[in-house]
Amino acid sequence: MQKHKGYSRFVFLCLFPAVLLFFIFMILPTLNVFRMSLFERGAYSPTETFVGLANFRALLQDAKFIRAMQNTILMIVVVTVITFALALVFAGILTREKLRGQNFFRVVFYIPNILSVVVISGIFSAIYKPENGMLNSVLSLLSGKTVSILWKGAPLVMVSLIIAMVWQAIGYYMVMYMASMAAVPVSLYESASLDGAGRIRQFFGITLPLIWTNIRTTLTFFIISTINMAFLFVKAMTSGGPNGASEVALSYMYGQKDAGLYGYSMAIGVVIFLFSFLLSAIVNKVTERDTYEF
Repeated sequence: MQKHKGYSRFVFLCLFPAVLLFFIFMILPTLNVFRMSLFERGAYSPTETFVGLANFRALLQDAKFIRAMQNTILMIVVVTVITFALALVFAGILTREKLRGQNFFRVVFYIPNILSVVVISGIFSAIYKPENGMLNSVLSLLSGKTVSILWKGAPLVMVSLIIAMVWQAIGYYMVMYMASMAAVPVSLYESASLDGAGRIRQFFGITLPLIWTNIRTTLTFFIISTINMAFLFVKAMTSGGPNGASEVALSYMYGQKDAGLYGYSMAIGVVIFLFSFLLSAIVNKVTERDTYEF
Protein backbone atom coordinates (compact mmCIF):
# COMPACT_ATOMS: atom_id res chain seq x y z
CA MET A 1 0.00 0.00 0.00
CA GLN A 2 2.80 2.40 0.93
CA LYS A 3 4.60 1.59 -2.30
CA HIS A 4 1.43 2.29 -4.30
CA LYS A 5 0.96 5.68 -2.59
CA GLY A 6 4.56 6.58 -3.29
CA TYR A 7 4.13 5.71 -6.97
CA SER A 8 0.90 7.75 -7.20
CA ARG A 9 2.62 10.72 -5.56
CA PHE A 10 5.52 10.46 -8.03
CA VAL A 11 3.13 10.38 -11.01
CA PHE A 12 1.23 13.37 -9.62
CA LEU A 13 4.41 15.41 -9.17
CA CYS A 14 5.51 14.59 -12.72
CA LEU A 15 2.17 15.51 -14.30
CA PHE A 16 1.27 18.52 -12.17
CA PRO A 17 3.62 21.08 -13.84
CA ALA A 18 2.40 20.13 -17.33
CA VAL A 19 -1.26 20.16 -16.28
CA LEU A 20 -0.81 23.51 -14.53
CA LEU A 21 0.84 25.09 -17.58
CA PHE A 22 -1.83 23.64 -19.87
CA PHE A 23 -4.56 25.08 -17.65
CA ILE A 24 -2.95 28.53 -17.44
CA PHE A 25 -1.96 28.93 -21.10
CA MET A 26 -4.68 26.89 -22.86
CA ILE A 27 -7.82 26.40 -20.77
CA LEU A 28 -8.03 29.85 -19.20
CA PRO A 29 -7.43 31.78 -22.46
CA THR A 30 -10.01 29.61 -24.23
CA LEU A 31 -12.60 30.27 -21.53
CA ASN A 32 -11.75 33.97 -21.71
CA VAL A 33 -12.42 33.96 -25.46
CA PHE A 34 -15.91 32.61 -24.79
CA ARG A 35 -16.46 35.24 -22.09
CA MET A 36 -15.19 38.14 -24.20
CA SER A 37 -17.43 37.14 -27.12
CA LEU A 38 -20.39 38.24 -24.98
CA PHE A 39 -18.97 41.72 -24.46
CA GLU A 40 -18.27 44.77 -26.58
CA ARG A 41 -14.83 46.21 -26.01
CA GLY A 42 -12.16 48.08 -27.89
CA ALA A 43 -8.84 46.34 -28.47
CA TYR A 44 -6.99 48.63 -26.07
CA SER A 45 -9.82 49.81 -23.84
CA PRO A 46 -10.49 48.39 -20.35
CA THR A 47 -14.20 49.26 -20.64
CA GLU A 48 -16.46 46.29 -21.28
CA THR A 49 -20.15 46.36 -22.17
CA PHE A 50 -22.18 43.18 -21.93
CA VAL A 51 -24.08 42.61 -25.19
CA GLY A 52 -25.01 38.94 -24.87
CA LEU A 53 -25.33 37.19 -28.23
CA ALA A 54 -25.37 40.43 -30.24
CA ASN A 55 -21.92 39.73 -31.68
CA PHE A 56 -23.04 36.33 -32.95
CA ARG A 57 -26.22 37.76 -34.46
CA ALA A 58 -24.10 40.35 -36.26
CA LEU A 59 -21.91 37.56 -37.66
CA LEU A 60 -24.91 35.95 -39.35
CA GLN A 61 -25.50 39.19 -41.25
CA ASP A 62 -21.85 39.89 -42.02
CA ALA A 63 -21.31 39.10 -45.72
CA LYS A 64 -17.53 39.40 -45.38
CA PHE A 65 -17.44 36.85 -42.56
CA ILE A 66 -19.67 34.45 -44.50
CA ARG A 67 -17.36 34.78 -47.50
CA ALA A 68 -14.33 34.17 -45.29
CA MET A 69 -15.92 30.99 -43.89
CA GLN A 70 -16.75 29.82 -47.41
CA ASN A 71 -13.12 30.32 -48.43
CA THR A 72 -12.00 28.42 -45.33
CA ILE A 73 -14.28 25.47 -46.06
CA LEU A 74 -13.19 25.48 -49.71
CA MET A 75 -9.53 25.30 -48.69
CA ILE A 76 -10.18 22.54 -46.15
CA VAL A 77 -12.02 20.35 -48.66
CA VAL A 78 -9.85 20.91 -51.75
CA VAL A 79 -6.44 20.95 -50.02
CA THR A 80 -7.29 17.84 -47.97
CA VAL A 81 -8.58 15.81 -50.90
CA ILE A 82 -5.70 16.70 -53.23
CA THR A 83 -2.98 16.36 -50.58
CA PHE A 84 -4.09 12.97 -49.29
CA ALA A 85 -4.82 11.56 -52.74
CA LEU A 86 -1.39 12.50 -54.07
CA ALA A 87 0.40 11.51 -50.84
CA LEU A 88 -1.17 8.03 -50.96
CA VAL A 89 -0.43 7.57 -54.67
CA PHE A 90 3.19 8.68 -54.38
CA ALA A 91 3.68 6.62 -51.21
CA GLY A 92 2.26 3.57 -52.95
CA ILE A 93 4.51 4.02 -55.98
CA LEU A 94 7.68 4.58 -53.96
CA THR A 95 6.89 1.67 -51.63
CA ARG A 96 5.70 -0.99 -54.08
CA GLU A 97 7.61 -0.16 -57.22
CA LYS A 98 11.35 -0.73 -57.52
CA LEU A 99 12.55 2.68 -58.61
CA ARG A 100 16.10 3.95 -58.71
CA GLY A 101 16.77 6.77 -56.28
CA GLN A 102 13.84 6.15 -53.93
CA ASN A 103 15.61 7.81 -51.02
CA PHE A 104 16.32 10.83 -53.22
CA PHE A 105 12.62 11.21 -54.03
CA ARG A 106 11.73 10.90 -50.36
CA VAL A 107 14.08 13.75 -49.45
CA VAL A 108 12.93 15.93 -52.35
CA PHE A 109 9.26 15.48 -51.48
CA TYR A 110 9.90 16.14 -47.78
CA ILE A 111 11.94 19.36 -48.21
CA PRO A 112 8.89 21.70 -48.54
CA ASN A 113 7.69 20.57 -45.11
CA ILE A 114 10.82 21.84 -43.36
CA LEU A 115 10.57 25.26 -45.00
CA SER A 116 8.70 28.01 -43.19
CA VAL A 117 5.42 29.33 -44.57
CA VAL A 118 7.07 32.70 -45.18
CA VAL A 119 9.75 31.11 -47.38
CA ILE A 120 7.21 29.06 -49.33
CA SER A 121 5.00 32.13 -49.76
CA GLY A 122 7.97 34.08 -51.08
CA ILE A 123 8.82 31.30 -53.56
CA PHE A 124 5.28 31.07 -54.92
CA SER A 125 4.81 34.83 -54.97
CA ALA A 126 7.87 35.03 -57.22
CA ILE A 127 6.51 32.20 -59.39
CA TYR A 128 3.14 33.95 -59.70
CA LYS A 129 4.51 37.40 -60.60
CA PRO A 130 2.62 38.58 -63.70
CA GLU A 131 5.57 40.45 -65.27
CA ASN A 132 8.50 38.03 -65.04
CA GLY A 133 7.31 35.14 -62.85
CA MET A 134 8.37 31.62 -63.76
CA LEU A 135 4.82 30.40 -64.43
CA ASN A 136 3.95 33.14 -66.94
CA SER A 137 7.41 32.84 -68.50
CA VAL A 138 6.92 29.11 -69.12
CA LEU A 139 3.43 29.70 -70.54
CA SER A 140 4.79 32.46 -72.78
CA LEU A 141 7.51 30.12 -74.03
CA LEU A 142 5.02 27.32 -74.77
CA SER A 143 2.41 29.55 -76.40
CA GLY A 144 4.84 31.69 -78.39
CA LYS A 145 3.27 34.92 -77.16
CA THR A 146 3.49 37.03 -74.04
CA VAL A 147 1.33 35.70 -71.20
CA SER A 148 0.61 37.99 -68.26
CA ILE A 149 -1.93 36.18 -66.10
CA LEU A 150 -2.72 37.66 -62.67
CA TRP A 151 -2.38 34.47 -60.65
CA LYS A 152 -3.12 36.35 -57.43
CA GLY A 153 -6.02 38.25 -58.96
CA ALA A 154 -9.56 37.66 -57.71
CA PRO A 155 -10.50 34.80 -60.10
CA LEU A 156 -7.36 32.70 -59.46
CA VAL A 157 -6.11 33.71 -56.02
CA MET A 158 -7.70 30.77 -54.22
CA VAL A 159 -6.27 28.31 -56.75
CA SER A 160 -2.82 29.83 -56.28
CA LEU A 161 -3.04 29.52 -52.49
CA ILE A 162 -4.29 25.94 -52.68
CA ILE A 163 -1.37 24.90 -54.93
CA ALA A 164 1.13 26.38 -52.45
CA MET A 165 -0.54 24.65 -49.48
CA VAL A 166 -0.62 21.26 -51.22
CA TRP A 167 3.05 21.57 -52.23
CA GLN A 168 3.99 22.31 -48.64
CA ALA A 169 2.08 19.42 -47.05
CA ILE A 170 2.22 16.52 -49.46
CA GLY A 171 5.75 15.30 -48.65
CA TYR A 172 5.18 14.94 -44.92
CA TYR A 173 2.13 12.73 -45.30
CA MET A 174 3.72 10.76 -48.13
CA VAL A 175 6.60 9.79 -45.82
CA MET A 176 4.16 8.83 -43.04
CA TYR A 177 2.17 6.58 -45.36
CA MET A 178 5.32 5.03 -46.76
CA ALA A 179 6.24 3.94 -43.24
CA SER A 180 2.79 2.37 -42.77
CA MET A 181 2.82 0.68 -46.17
CA ALA A 182 6.28 -0.77 -45.57
CA ALA A 183 4.85 -2.68 -42.59
CA VAL A 184 2.27 -4.51 -44.74
CA PRO A 185 3.47 -8.10 -45.32
CA VAL A 186 4.60 -8.77 -48.90
CA SER A 187 2.93 -12.20 -48.70
CA LEU A 188 -0.49 -10.52 -48.85
CA TYR A 189 0.36 -8.88 -52.16
CA GLU A 190 1.83 -12.13 -53.50
CA SER A 191 -1.35 -14.01 -52.62
CA ALA A 192 -3.47 -11.32 -54.24
CA SER A 193 -1.33 -11.48 -57.40
CA LEU A 194 -1.84 -15.24 -57.60
CA ASP A 195 -5.59 -14.63 -57.40
CA GLY A 196 -5.36 -12.24 -60.34
CA ALA A 197 -5.58 -8.90 -58.50
CA GLY A 198 -3.71 -6.06 -60.20
CA ARG A 199 -1.79 -3.21 -58.58
CA ILE A 200 -4.78 -0.88 -58.34
CA ARG A 201 -7.03 -3.53 -56.84
CA GLN A 202 -4.32 -4.50 -54.36
CA PHE A 203 -3.96 -0.84 -53.38
CA PHE A 204 -7.66 -0.42 -52.62
CA GLY A 205 -8.24 -3.93 -51.28
CA ILE A 206 -5.11 -4.45 -49.17
CA THR A 207 -3.06 -1.29 -48.68
CA LEU A 208 -5.79 1.21 -47.82
CA PRO A 209 -7.71 -1.02 -45.36
CA LEU A 210 -4.53 -1.98 -43.50
CA ILE A 211 -3.27 1.59 -43.09
CA TRP A 212 -6.72 3.12 -42.59
CA THR A 213 -6.15 3.85 -38.89
CA ASN A 214 -3.13 5.96 -39.78
CA ILE A 215 -5.04 7.73 -42.56
CA ARG A 216 -7.95 8.46 -40.24
CA THR A 217 -5.72 9.95 -37.52
CA THR A 218 -3.69 12.11 -39.88
CA LEU A 219 -6.82 13.22 -41.71
CA THR A 220 -8.37 14.66 -38.55
CA PHE A 221 -5.21 16.52 -37.56
CA PHE A 222 -4.63 17.79 -41.08
CA ILE A 223 -8.12 19.21 -41.47
CA ILE A 224 -7.83 21.16 -38.22
CA SER A 225 -4.30 22.34 -39.02
CA THR A 226 -5.47 23.52 -42.45
CA ILE A 227 -7.54 26.21 -40.75
CA ASN A 228 -4.37 27.65 -39.25
CA MET A 229 -2.19 27.03 -42.34
CA ALA A 230 -4.73 28.81 -44.55
CA PHE A 231 -4.42 31.88 -42.33
CA LEU A 232 -0.60 31.80 -42.47
CA PHE A 233 -0.49 31.49 -46.26
CA VAL A 234 -3.11 34.19 -46.75
CA LYS A 235 -1.29 36.53 -44.37
CA ALA A 236 2.06 35.96 -46.08
CA MET A 237 0.93 35.90 -49.73
CA THR A 238 -2.19 38.03 -50.18
CA SER A 239 -3.21 39.65 -46.85
CA GLY A 240 -6.78 38.66 -47.73
CA GLY A 241 -6.80 40.50 -51.05
CA PRO A 242 -7.71 41.43 -53.61
CA ASN A 243 -10.86 42.96 -52.10
CA GLY A 244 -11.28 40.09 -49.65
CA ALA A 245 -11.25 37.40 -52.34
CA SER A 246 -8.76 35.30 -50.34
CA GLU A 247 -9.92 36.24 -46.85
CA VAL A 248 -10.28 33.28 -44.49
CA ALA A 249 -11.92 33.08 -41.09
CA LEU A 250 -8.78 33.57 -38.98
CA SER A 251 -7.44 36.44 -41.06
CA TYR A 252 -10.83 38.14 -40.86
CA MET A 253 -10.82 37.66 -37.09
CA TYR A 254 -7.43 39.34 -36.78
CA GLY A 255 -8.59 42.14 -39.05
CA GLN A 256 -11.57 42.85 -36.81
CA LYS A 257 -9.30 42.85 -33.75
CA ASP A 258 -6.93 45.33 -35.41
CA ALA A 259 -9.93 47.50 -36.27
CA GLY A 260 -10.73 47.76 -32.55
CA LEU A 261 -13.69 45.34 -32.52
CA TYR A 262 -12.24 43.07 -29.84
CA GLY A 263 -15.49 41.46 -28.69
CA TYR A 264 -16.59 40.87 -32.26
CA SER A 265 -13.27 39.21 -33.13
CA MET A 266 -13.63 36.95 -30.07
CA ALA A 267 -17.06 35.90 -31.32
CA ILE A 268 -15.43 34.90 -34.61
CA GLY A 269 -12.86 32.93 -32.61
CA VAL A 270 -15.63 31.06 -30.80
CA VAL A 271 -17.30 30.17 -34.10
CA ILE A 272 -14.00 28.86 -35.50
CA PHE A 273 -13.36 26.90 -32.29
CA LEU A 274 -16.79 25.23 -32.38
CA PHE A 275 -16.54 24.66 -36.12
CA SER A 276 -13.21 22.86 -35.62
CA PHE A 277 -14.62 20.53 -32.99
CA LEU A 278 -17.77 19.83 -35.00
CA LEU A 279 -15.68 19.10 -38.09
CA SER A 280 -13.44 16.73 -36.10
CA ALA A 281 -16.48 14.84 -34.80
CA ILE A 282 -17.94 14.54 -38.30
CA VAL A 283 -14.66 13.32 -39.79
CA ASN A 284 -14.20 10.75 -37.02
CA LYS A 285 -17.72 9.46 -37.55
CA VAL A 286 -17.55 9.34 -41.34
CA THR A 287 -14.13 7.63 -41.41
CA GLU A 288 -15.02 5.03 -38.79
CA ARG A 289 -14.19 1.54 -40.06
CA ASP A 290 -13.49 -1.91 -38.71
CA THR A 291 -9.84 -2.38 -37.78
CA TYR A 292 -7.95 -4.89 -39.90
CA GLU A 293 -4.96 -6.73 -38.51
CA PHE A 294 -2.17 -8.65 -40.20
